Amino acid sequence: MPKGRPPAAATVAVRVDHEDTPGAIPAIATRIAAAGGTIRTLSTVRRIPGQPALAELEIEVEGIDEPTLLEALDAVPEVHDSRLTRALGRVFGKRVIVVGGGAQVAQVALGAVSEADRHNLRGERISVDTIPLVGEENIAAAVRAVADLPRARLLVLAGSIMGGEISRAADELRAVGIPIVALNMAGSITEHVDLVVSDPVQAGTMAVMAIADTATFDLARQRGRRY
Repeated sequence: MPKGRPPAAATVAVRVDHEDTPGAIPAIATRIAAAGGTIRTLSTVRRIPGQPALAELEIEVEGIDEPTLLEALDAVPEVHDSRLTRALGRVFGKRVIVVGGGAQVAQVALGAVSEADRHNLRGERISVDTIPLVGEENIAAAVRAVADLPRARLLVLAGSIMGGEISRAADELRAVGIPIVALNMAGSITEHVDLVVSDPVQAGTMAVMAIADTATFDLARQRGRRY
């Protein structure tokens, strides 16, 4: 692993069927905290009709081992069943998000998926998510939403013209620690990202290299450059 990248903390993942009541999730969180665990991800997977109605919850926890987590959940009256699963970080790993015009997004994805395959064969888990969008408001909303996406590590903006509210959204995203690579395009966006790359396939390749532990590419040393 390249120097300066701390190893990720061990995460335990569990699926929980609990009574679909307002107090169930707070009770689960309280028990996990009392056992010494820190909840990193919590999401409702589905509702299960019946008497009583249940909800299936997926939780990822740091700080405790699997037996301790299951024991804590067994002590919650609202929990009907709990079973271990694999943390999504171990299944899908780190995510590159690509937003912009359809043709440019497709070419960035080509480079990103090809490069991710090379690193994933060496033990990485890097996935590539894309959404083609048009319109300043829609793209700006998507940029801001990247901050809320689990495991999102880098955004690529692929289009022919972006600026205005998109540039402001880019500044907000970078402020929370998610870097941005953009294609060389018209508009102010190129002044509000970490790296500008003219070729979309190369942009996708460099985006994956920037987050891969098995690569030696350091985005911090390239910040502000254009290729």
